[in-house]
Amino acid sequence: MLLSCECMSDIQESSEAQMTPVQRFGEGIADRVERWMPSPFLFAILLTYVAAVIAFLSEGAGATEIALSWYGGFWDLLDFAMQMVLILVTAFVVAYHPWVKGVIDRIVRLPNNGKQAVVVVGVGAMMVGWISWGLGLIFGAILAREMGKYAEQNGMQLHYPLVAVAGYLGMSLTWGWGMSSSAGLLQATEGNVFMEQGVVDTVIPATEWVFHPYPLMLTVLAIVYASICLYLLTPPGEYARGMSQYLSREEMNDGEEESSDDSSADADGDADVAADGGSQQADLADKESPNEGDMRPEEESSAPADKINNSKVIGGVLALTGVALFVRAFFVQGLDALDLNVLNFGFIMVGLILYTSPIDYLEEFYDAVHSSSGIILQFPFYAGIIGIMEGTGLVDTMTEFLLSIATPATFPVIAWITAGILNVFVPSAGGEWTIVGGPMMSAGAELGIPHGQTIAAYGVGDAHTNLLNPFWAIPLLAITGLRARDMFGYAITMMILLTPFLAIALYVVPY
Repeated sequence: MLLSCECMSDIQESSEAQMTPVQRFGEGIADRVERWMPSPFLFAILLTYVAAVIAFLSEGAGATEIALSWYGGFWDLLDFAMQMVLILVTAFVVAYHPWVKGVIDRIVRLPNNGKQAVVVVGVGAMMVGWISWGLGLIFGAILAREMGKYAEQNGMQLHYPLVAVAGYLGMSLTWGWGMSSSAGLLQATEGNVFMEQGVVDTVIPATEWVFHPYPLMLTVLAIVYASICLYLLTPPGEYARGMSQYLSREEMNDGEEESSDDSSADADGDADVAADGGSQQADLADKESPNEGDMRPEEESSAPADKINNSKVIGGVLALTGVALFVRAFFVQGLDALDLNVLNFGFIMVGLILYTSPIDYLEEFYDAVHSSSGIILQFPFYAGIIGIMEGTGLVDTMTEFLLSIATPATFPVIAWITAGILNVFVPSAGGEWTIVGGPMMSAGAELGIPHGQTIAAYGVGDAHTNLLNPFWAIPLLAITGLRARDMFGYAITMMILLTPFLAIALYVVPY
């Protein structure tokens, strides 16, 4: 037995010697995170305690003040949370349409080996994430899952956790410079909170924070750099852990979004099934709470109500009208028409025109909301953390300190760091921006920094630390069947590898 252990140790050391320093770095972090990473919901609860302790130590806040601040902020993000959930759910519905699935099926056939596969998933997720963070997140998750299945079927050695991280990069890198930037869309909306406060006297159009050479150049550079990192980080074939090591054969062949957390929990006693994906509850809800579509008879009824429910004419006419209004807004106002409500309206109507049948569209929404349930639950808890940080003065202390050391040259870097720190505690770009956006834009204006540059620098800071906080990964976990701790070792590694690039790029690239 001792000889066997010694042989296994020698084999492991020999295999590790074949890995590059970057690959060993990624494997080392992944091993540790897999042992220690809590579920996303527990992560939110632990961060609540951390914020409370920091507020006590930094601001001298008492337990009662902290508790009241937490309670006072608990429901502050309801309006914004609904807008964010709509972005996610409508993108989910579009991403699961057969036409999109056909595109994904063609993409997964492009790579010839595991390294190429990881890069293809990453590039796809980052490009789509620039269009919409919700669409990029779901598209990247489905692409990662389908790539994993294709690799299993064709004998390709593929490291599935890293492929999942690649599918998450739209949400954790490029979306902050893209069309669905929360800070940008809020500033592009007439009558926004900072116009009411007098911080700015007009909207900041999309031509300043997305359709501008500065964020466009940063986006291209980031996609190239991240692709190189993914390629170098992919472990050699003998270290590749394929999809079959995380999902059963039945789960891999099931096209529905579901998590393997239940089988994982049986294996090692984990209790984080619901928080990592929420799919087990979704499956249970499917059985216990059927929606209108589930209650239809197998053979189409001739009842007028059923004909109305399935009428492609009724759904199609309304959808075409909505799409026409969406397009008209850009003809009238140009690219400046883009704001949060316009984006959501467009995705709702595009989804309806894809499915046309109202009842089919409703069923897709039903499934999408199930996969987003963990995010819906956790939003109030993160709003509570905002309440602690704002109510005790902690966020003001931190922001004032960081902005006080900024210079015209370093301001974009400081804005990136500020957003990154806040995002760990409150992974809601819009929620954070409503707190620090005013002071940040005022400080930037004093230093001669254009508002568009401030928004872009802040946006990527918020996106970057999504690689540490698993909140927005919940739908991806449900689709890929992974637990947070299975993939976040490589996510954290990517966050570290991206740090020097972002610091240099934000310092060097001119607006």
